[in-house]
Amino acid sequence: MARRCELTGKGVMTGNNVSHALNRTRRRFLPNLCNVTLISDALSRPVKLKIAASTLRTVEHRGGLDAFLLKAKDDDLSDRARGIKQEVRQALAS
Repeated sequence: MARRCELTGKGVMTGNNVSHALNRTRRRFLPNLCNVTLISDALSRPVKLKIAASTLRTVEHRGGLDAFLLKAKDDDLSDRARGIKQEVRQALAS
């Protein structure tokens, strides 16, 4: 699987290492990905996701996984997360 957050789409960035003599060599900035299990209140089951640490703080700030998914754009979400979002919508509708 790619080094990409499943909820926000945050991925690998590239840049330069710059020495004291201003020599530039290419480098990669990797996201701080964590394997976490989040509880969905609407589905009443745990969901395993690979997300960035900053995303985990945002999920908690927005009030949990369900609230985050309902507010998130579909373009940023992975295919799995989009499916979970649909399940949450259906569970809340019924």
